[in-house]
Amino acid sequence: MPCIRHTSVALAAASATFCSLPASGAAPPPYPVKPVRLIIANTPGTSVDALARVLGMRLGEELGAQIVPDNRAGAGGLIGGEIAARSAADGYTLLVSSTGMQVITPQIYKGLSYDPVRDFVPVSLVAVTHNMLVVTPTLPVQTVQELIAHAKANPGKLNMSNAGSGFQSHLAGVLFTHVTGLNVQHVPYKGGASLVAVIANEAQFTIAPIPAVIGHVRAGKLRAVATGGEKRSTVTPNLPTLMESGVPGYVSTGWMGLMLPAGPSRAGPPKPLFERLRSAVVKVVEDPVTREQMERQGGEAVTSTPEAFAQLIREEYKRFQTAIALAGLKVE
Repeated sequence: MPCIRHTSVALAAASATFCSLPASGAAPPPYPVKPVRLIIANTPGTSVDALARVLGMRLGEELGAQIVPDNRAGAGGLIGGEIAARSAADGYTLLVSSTGMQVITPQIYKGLSYDPVRDFVPVSLVAVTHNMLVVTPTLPVQTVQELIAHAKANPGKLNMSNAGSGFQSHLAGVLFTHVTGLNVQHVPYKGGASLVAVIANEAQFTIAPIPAVIGHVRAGKLRAVATGGEKRSTVTPNLPTLMESGVPGYVSTGWMGLMLPAGPSRAGPPKPLFERLRSAVVKVVEDPVTREQMERQGGEAVTSTPEAFAQLIREEYKRFQTAIALAGLKVE
């Protein structure tokens, strides 16, 4: 199976396959008639995992079948992606797609055993998350401009933690310090340890997905300063965005969506099955109960057409190219 070429041209060339609805085939048997596996290419407790489990529970109720979360983390999502890509296009394996595994990882790993565009069929966007700038409560700043002024008055003395090379928090932090001209130490940690470091004042600030930090903010262990969306998050409507706070053009968000394996022939699942699944996903995500549960986890429930979902991924690919270049990440 050919590996993805790390260019926007490759994405454009594959877009016709990626965006098209599955072709009609013979009428499939009633769906679902057995448990459905939901592959989550993230560790338990992460923001994507928390939102995916809300989706899985609600989708299972709507379909009348058990949705079994299957965490297959590792290598930036490659492990989970590979398992899903090798699965049959029969609707009994679903893949939780997200910014990291669908957009970032394919640009920093070479020799993928699957094509992250052509080997999957997009169903719908499910949630968006804003990244949040948080500081240790002992830091004498309340706003973005106060943080910038404090960092410039103490060049090289502040630590900015991240969840590891290539993670959203890493690229969000690199972009922030680049556009603001700050001289701080970027300190990598493993996953959620980056937040513990800020709580303990080993690091003074970080930018991380709202679902990962909102509990600490509500508990008073971290101080929220701003969010990274183009507009304010519905989770924290009283908190300004970084753009509002004097960092023009800065956008740092994430998303989660649902995909199906395209199957060995890349023809995708039978159209009736696809439409049955898609209608169920849209119904549960747009339900107020689901929206409230996702918002409680720090995410904003959204839906999209398969074509719009594919377009978002292409746009995100280009956006993250800039951050990856600034971070000096090398293809592994």
